[in-house]
Amino acid sequence: MKAVLKSQVLKKTNIPCLYRSADSGIFYGIFTRKDDQVKKSLKTTDKELARRRLEALRQKVARLNTKVGKAILFGDFAKRWLDVVGGAMKRSSRVRRESAIIALRPHFTNTVRAIDKSQVDTWAASRNKTVSARTFNIERETLIQILDYAMRDGLILENSGRGVERRRQHQAKVVIPTKAQFKALLETLRRSDLRYQQAADLCELLAYSGCRLGEATAMTWGDVNLELKNFTVTGGEYGTKNHETRTIPLFPALEEFLLRLQASLAKPLEPTDRIVQINDGKKAITSACQTSKLPHFHHHTLRHFFCSNAIEAGIDFKTIASWLGHKDGGVLVARTYGHLRDEHSAAMAKRMNWGASTAEPGNVVPMAAKR
Repeated sequence: MKAVLKSQVLKKTNIPCLYRSADSGIFYGIFTRKDDQVKKSLKTTDKELARRRLEALRQKVARLNTKVGKAILFGDFAKRWLDVVGGAMKRSSRVRRESAIIALRPHFTNTVRAIDKSQVDTWAASRNKTVSARTFNIERETLIQILDYAMRDGLILENSGRGVERRRQHQAKVVIPTKAQFKALLETLRRSDLRYQQAADLCELLAYSGCRLGEATAMTWGDVNLELKNFTVTGGEYGTKNHETRTIPLFPALEEFLLRLQASLAKPLEPTDRIVQINDGKKAITSACQTSKLPHFHHHTLRHFFCSNAIEAGIDFKTIASWLGHKDGGVLVARTYGHLRDEHSAAMAKRMNWGASTAEPGNVVPMAAKR
């Protein structure tokens, strides 16, 4: 008996359901379960290994939930997946996954069970041409997680999404304001209306604390201990990025800002009162940068500003990482912020002033010659 699979001639062996390619010698498993035919390469030319893989395949197929797999559409299953796993996600992460699912749905309008490598490759080829590497990678990762969940539920045999290569993302250049630029940004914001002045407060809090936007906007006066000179980063309702609180020394610039802000408030402070009253200052910062002819700064730029100043102050990467809430001991800080601003680098370079023609300082005693 012969069977044809993707233009290959497959010859039946003496083992039931085991076929061998006449061209490559690779074994295939072909059998039927509940009126559905299963055809799969066993990826080996060794007959005994093929026999074991065929048995494992049959057991795997036996666990398939064919009834549900045939009925549920990808979009509905994706929503079910997000409802299950989304509760443990930060708000921004969940929004990112929701956007990815919206982008995936037009490409996968059939049932979960019907999704195969060909359909996934068609989606990848289409999206590769139209979206950035970052967007493509988020959609790819979301698809893989959804199909992994489908495998766990016995809806599909394998995850076709894992065959799609991740696109390389070019590292965006980190823009770090100079101290003069930061001062100009604040002065422009302070000259405007109340909303802009609140954006200035947010900018100072971000720049002096090193917090992420969500961590800074969630910070309350109860998180600050002026007596012990420290503050606690909780992230508020949504928590920090790694879901851990951290207690950090109260840096002098941050303490001075908080005392100044505290003195400017008309009503007595409650521990539950937020330090800044806005959730973001994006529009105000963009407008101020345009008015002052500054580069396009944003909230995270001020975290870069904090890190750069800490590095220039001689603070080690591991300590900075602990302040930022990183768990890698300073690896990311070294990779991302290890470069210094051009002005500081140029100043340090002037210290590299030795050479054959450089006069020996008068207070240096020459080393004794070796005997």
